[in-house]
Amino acid sequence: MCLCLAEEVGKMGVAYLKHLKSSKDLRTSYEAIRAGFVALALERNHRATPYVAQAQSLKMAASVTKNPEELLEIVQIRPALITAAGLSDKALKFMNEDDKTKAITGLIEKFLKPAGSDFVEELVFRFLLTSGDTLGGSMRNVGGFLAQCKLSRSLIAFLRLGSGPIFVQTKSLKEWRQLSEDDIDIERNLRGLSWTLGKKHRTLIMNLNVPIVDKNVDLCLLNCAPDKFVPTGVKDSENYVALGELKGGIDPAGADEHWKTACSALGRIQDAFDSIGMKPHLFYVGGAIEASMATEIWDRLEDGRLENAANLTSADQISSIAQWLCSI
Repeated sequence: MCLCLAEEVGKMGVAYLKHLKSSKDLRTSYEAIRAGFVALALERNHRATPYVAQAQSLKMAASVTKNPEELLEIVQIRPALITAAGLSDKALKFMNEDDKTKAITGLIEKFLKPAGSDFVEELVFRFLLTSGDTLGGSMRNVGGFLAQCKLSRSLIAFLRLGSGPIFVQTKSLKEWRQLSEDDIDIERNLRGLSWTLGKKHRTLIMNLNVPIVDKNVDLCLLNCAPDKFVPTGVKDSENYVALGELKGGIDPAGADEHWKTACSALGRIQDAFDSIGMKPHLFYVGGAIEASMATEIWDRLEDGRLENAANLTSADQISSIAQWLCSI
């Protein structure tokens, strides 16, 4: 891929100084925090849509019954009855069909029968109650998911300025394929990106186990073609060009904890590669960055422990760090 623009970006001096002038630039503004919470709310509503549709279908299917006992005769809604009974996916792994039937029977006797003629509404309510818990569990790391989406969009946008092909790997499919113009919202299911930089191949993988570190790393930029990438991890340490931590949480209350976790991870990475005399590029991208954190990050940038950093809520900073990743 011809990335003349990327090569020019790489010649413009210290990477972080392209978008940061001081530690103050790393701080998350009050307006950005508000916008982040709105984005989380919208994502929650997006993820809740299938559950609402299922609840509507359950109501229609259950409405043909005259009493709660008849619900057991409708095979198609048995999974929904199990959910309404309060059984989680984790609990179901330890239960046989008799156990599940007992749980449904308990739901009917304790909650649906006492509801009288409103038993269908009670059933739907119970279904949504358990589904809400499931949704809540999936939302715990939604900040990280949205962060990956935002950075991925910026990476793809910059790579598309070039003339060569871009290859993608999704979470659902292990095979690599060429990115097309029709790949709308590909970032929601993206695991990896691959492109060429001059005569060199570059592959970026998210959440990769790095053998020398013996831990998962949020973002790994590798010096290899996509067909040379092994899903279980790249053992040749010389192939690691850059490694970074991405923390998308926007709540200021958890900001310090996110940074401590990332700081420890970056320290492990640096120690592991130092032990074999190697120094890959290290970087950090965070959503909620408070003043004290910003100072610590800036100090690490200045003394070389970090080579780049960006605040996820700043479009310019994310664009800059994406260009840097595509250029090294």
